[in-house]
Amino acid sequence: MKAKDLDRCFDVGEDVTECLDLAKAKRPGHEQKRVNVDFPLWMVESLDREAKRLGIPRQAVIKVLVARHLEKAST
Repeated sequence: MKAKDLDRCFDVGEDVTECLDLAKAKRPGHEQKRVNVDFPLWMVESLDREAKRLGIPRQAVIKVLVARHLEKAST
């Protein structure tokens, strides 16, 4: 399908996902890089309590807290 045909289908609200190769889709600026961080035990225990309270993994809590801090620091 040509780009102009895809644009036309999208503009009228048709589902164009079948025309896309989602296996190769990327979100620029959201590539991941693994890092290792050592935390004191009391911090890990606090993170685990918060993760349990929210019903999400510890890693998600860490990402949210770091993202909030960085967002706040950049304003």
